[in-house]
Amino acid sequence: MEKKAERVIITVVGKDIVGIIAKVCTYLANNRINVLDISQTIVQEFFNMMMIADISGSTKPFDVCLTELDQIGQEIGVTIKCQREEIFDRMHRI
Repeated sequence: MEKKAERVIITVVGKDIVGIIAKVCTYLANNRINVLDISQTIVQEFFNMMMIADISGSTKPFDVCLTELDQIGQEIGVTIKCQREEIFDRMHRI
């Protein structure tokens, strides 16, 4: 039986360096987290990326993914935040 999609919003913000996208996407791929949509921009030297991803295929619990993504962000000098889509939607309602 196929799992229902569990969508999360991942944001990455910080000074631009080589390999940010590769590092984040490698983690996601290695953990069977599927990127559904991605947008990234660089304004002068500042990097900003927003992703919608499906974590239903991951063998790791959401909280573990949160912690590991945060650690990756610290290693490369950016801030990585991950929220469940329903929480993100509720926080951004007008």
